[in-house]
Formats: sequence, C-alpha cells, structure tokens
Amino acid sequence: MIHGLGFLSLSASLVLPWALTGLVQGQRITESLVKDVRQLSTDQTTPLPSRKLISQVTTTTYYVSGSGNDRNSGLTPSSAFRTIQRAADLTRPGTTVLLMDGVYKNTSANGSGLVISRSGTANGWITYKPYPGAKPKIQHNGWHGIVIEKGASYVEINGLEIVGNNANITRSYALSQRYNRSNPLTNGNCITIDGRKGGRPHHIRILNNKIHDCGGGGIGAIESDYLTLDNNEVYNNAWYSIYGPSGISMLSNWNSDNNQGYKMIVTRNKVYNNQMFVPWIVNGKYQDGNGIIVDKGRDYGYKGRTLIANNISYKNGGSGIHTYASDHVDIVHNTTYLNNQTEGINYGQIMSNYSGDVKVINNILYSAPNKPISSNNKSTNTTFNYNLYNNNGSRANSVGTNDIMADPQFVNPSGGDFRIKGTSRAINNGFKWTNLNNDYFGKPRPVGAGYDIGAHEYQ
Repeated sequence: MIHGLGFLSLSASLVLPWALTGLVQGQRITESLVKDVRQLSTDQTTPLPSRKLISQVTTTTYYVSGSGNDRNSGLTPSSAFRTIQRAADLTRPGTTVLLMDGVYKNTSANGSGLVISRSGTANGWITYKPYPGAKPKIQHNGWHGIVIEKGASYVEINGLEIVGNNANITRSYALSQRYNRSNPLTNGNCITIDGRKGGRPHHIRILNNKIHDCGGGGIGAIESDYLTLDNNEVYNNAWYSIYGPSGISMLSNWNSDNNQGYKMIVTRNKVYNNQMFVPWIVNGKYQDGNGIIVDKGRDYGYKGRTLIANNISYKNGGSGIHTYASDHVDIVHNTTYLNNQTEGINYGQIMSNYSGDVKVINNILYSAPNKPISSNNKSTNTTFNYNLYNNNGSRANSVGTNDIMADPQFVNPSGGDFRIKGTSRAINNGFKWTNLNNDYFGKPRPVGAGYDIGAHEYQ
C-alpha cells in the first residue's frame, strides 16, 4: 500500500523573510529589485506540446453504475459493473470506462476508491469519464480517492467528482492524531500519481474534475512526468493531514526522456481554501497548504519545463503559486488573491524559493494588508515582470521594470468572480506570450491592442 508521504513538501521549511519595499498607489514601478533578472525577448515562442489526439486503437468500453453488479459483463449500460475497480482491472490500451450515476466508495478502510495500475499507449489512452449526462462521485475515507501507480501511463481522468472525508472530521480529532502516521481518515488524498514503487507514471491527464474535502492533498504527483492538469476545481483540501499537503503538488518530477520543452502543464484550474490545520509531522510547523506548488524538482535534475498558466488561486493557506528547489518554471497569466491565510506564513502570492530559471510574467497578485505580495528567496535567473500588484499597503520584494501597482478591479472577488472590469489597468499591459491563445474561460487571447495581465482576458 502506498500512502502517507504523498504530497510531502519541504518547500516552506527554508523560507527566509526578505526586507520588502512599500509602493505608492498608481505608480508604475521603474526599478527592478530582482537580482539575476533575465531579459525577456519581445516575444515568447516556447511551443506547447501538440494537443491533437492520435487516433485510438479500437477496443472496449466498460460501463459502471451505482446500481450495477460486478458479476455483469460491463459491456452495456444495462449490464454495468458496480465498482470502478472491476472495470479498471480489465482495461487495455484504448479502453474507455464510463461512470453512470452513483456514489463509488473505497471497499476497505485502508483502501482507495480506485487504483489504476494498467497503462494505455500513445495512440490508445485509457480514459475514465462520466456516462453522457451522468454525475458520478467518488467518495472515500481511505488513503486515496484515485491513485495511479506502478508506472501506469497514458491515463486520463476527465469530468469526475472526487470528495474526501473532511465533513466527518473535526480539527480537535485531527490534532489528536497529529503523530499517527497510519490514519487514512485524516490523511487521505483526492488524486495521487505515485512513482515511488513499481514504476514511474508518465503521460497523465487530469481534466475537468471537481476535487475537494480531502484531509490530504487535492492533486499530487510524485516522481512522474508529462502531466497535464487542466480546468479542475480544487478546494477545501490539505486540512487535516500531518504530511504537509497542498491543493496541487508536483514533487520530485522525473525525466522519462531528454525533452526540455513543456512537459508539466497546469492550466485553467481554480484552486482555493486549501490550507493546513494540523502541523507537519517533520518539524511541527504550519508551512504548506499552498494553492499550487512545484516542489524539489532538483531531486532528479528535472530538465523539462513546467507551465503554470491561466489559473485562479485564492485564499489558500500558503502561497497561491510556489516553487521550491525547482527549475525551468513559467508562471504566466495567473490571478492570485488573498493567499497566505495561515497565520505566520508570509511567502507572498507567488514565491520563487531556492529555484532557478523561473519566469513570473503577466500575473495579478493581490495581497492582504501587511502581507508580502511577491517573494524571491535565494533563487537565481528569476524574472518578475509585467505583473500587476494591488496597492493596499502591502509589500513586494520581487519587482520588474514593467510591473504596475494598481487595483485590478475584479468584478466580485468575494464571490469568486475574478474577471476584470473594463477600466482595469491590467488590460493591454501584459507581455506578448504568444503560446497562450486562450484565457481561464477559454476565450481568445489577446483581444484589443495587447495581452491583458491575469487569468482573464477582457472581452
């Protein structure tokens, strides 16, 4: 059984606060405070991998239903299996598993809702998704809602709801378990991609899912490669685990080949209210609960680039977006708002921490008063530029010559609506990052005279 250390993070333990500089409302920032800043060219042309699907091999579709039976054939809606695991154990390259209405639970206390250990191929992915019109739910109180392990690759999880055990746990109970490494009730993760035992997964797509209320991490990938996380809603995770989890976590990325282009892609996700209410068992501190983190990529000398773009990350306990001991990360066109909710965490809305070759471009960073906006701690070859920082008396210690200090003018941030109004200074003031043709909502980018800053392109 693989559990426990999934989503373990060292990112926060070495953060050293820097002196920060106050800024004046409406002032365009003219002096860069970032050391080793790399100059941007007039255009960003690093290509994204092709998303054109290769024709799949002809194979089987299995059906799973809340009223099915595992003694059925699973080959038609009327002969559906009862458990997703029954279908998963029969999958071959190109198989599609369609989940009909129903609640699917782990069958044992220490188990998972679904264990995926069988691989597809480059022209025959294995896909798990809802039956047309259905709204299936994987609800678990074990170690994982879904775990992808033993090197399973070319797997897609698309359009499911995965919910953990937080509703059945109180903080007082979780704190009473703060030294118990073997309790899945408080430590269970929603989706885990685990390369620590039996082979390392690669080519995994997690798309259009609703992922919430897991005591452990929301989506976590460990020692894996070629991961695409797109259009997921990830919230209310990381509350009760002792293992220092976050909303979306990529830990110790691993090279399955020598490609140095984009391989880890995190786009159009809405990530919020992920934070720690139980200290990390390693040092007794509250130091993670980030929205999105790229963690310890140097463990295996990861060479591929990571793209974090068009995400909305808000009201998480740690950073909205965080890199720790990782290289080759592009953080572009994101909106981060009122993160650092955990008392004592002052990382900034976006933080580059002991990292290198990091670009932080075209982002909106909105911090609470007396909390730092941006942070660059002992990182090299790191660029903060063309970002918009709110002006509420907060501080920024990582500033580029084209950054702007102004109110971004969100439509309704308290209601989770981070579209910008037509009078926002974010409009047309971004850098020309041409490999992103759409915004968070899938609308065209750019519109008008230039690229807008943040996840939303004003239409």
